[in-house]
Amino acid sequence: MAAYYQLKQREHLQDGSVISYYQCHIHCQGAWNPNEQHMAPAGGILAHELARFNPRPELRIGRIGYDILGLIPFGEFSVETKVIRGGKTIELLESTMVANGRPCIVARAWRMQTQDTQHIAGLEDGFVAPPEQLPLWEGMKCWPGGYIQSITARADADRRAGCGIVWLNSQVEMVEGENTLDFVRLMGMVDTANGVVPRVEPGQGWAFPNLDLQIHLYREPQGQWLGLEATQQYGTDGIGLTSAVLHDQSGPFGRSEQILTLRAM
Repeated sequence: MAAYYQLKQREHLQDGSVISYYQCHIHCQGAWNPNEQHMAPAGGILAHELARFNPRPELRIGRIGYDILGLIPFGEFSVETKVIRGGKTIELLESTMVANGRPCIVARAWRMQTQDTQHIAGLEDGFVAPPEQLPLWEGMKCWPGGYIQSITARADADRRAGCGIVWLNSQVEMVEGENTLDFVRLMGMVDTANGVVPRVEPGQGWAFPNLDLQIHLYREPQGQWLGLEATQQYGTDGIGLTSAVLHDQSGPFGRSEQILTLRAM
């Protein structure tokens, strides 16, 4: 089966950290530059490393914050994962992707203790139409690159520039020869939010890459479809913001934000 990455080697260091070495496949190729990775699968492989690092059944990841330090090179890279702040009820992990001798993404994840809170549970984020009720949408094909070709999209008829609902699905495994957790599969598509309701279409004179990706999860996601209830806003001084309520087929499970640098091409 097709995969975004091939694992070459994994090392467990004496300080407890783990370094994994990967090779890119074409499915993780970026949309802005053919020689870079798309942030969506890059975020997915970091989520994969965070999820598999010394798992603790009483904790789950409640937040992942990615800082993108520059172009994410296509090719070989490593990911080092370690504990930044240990604890019984909360734990902070860090994964750093390094390519061509420099760090290109730093991801930090809070693991949080779980407990039964059903008697006080309540959501303000609403439900949206499920993917099976929406038509296939070819609008993503305006973007180039191997990653965009790897996903299937369905969109609500009211989707427009700046706002709308788009569902995504990928049948590509995150790592060659390994089963992909639902959590990892969905985290590996969240960054796509920045391209599903663009205010400026590709090739119209502007780029709007994101410098970060912040994901907050009030429920652990399940399944293979990711729903993005997305909005994109541009300020007047070269900075923008893409925000999304995140859905799976059971309903909303969290939110994401991406700060954008608006640049004339």
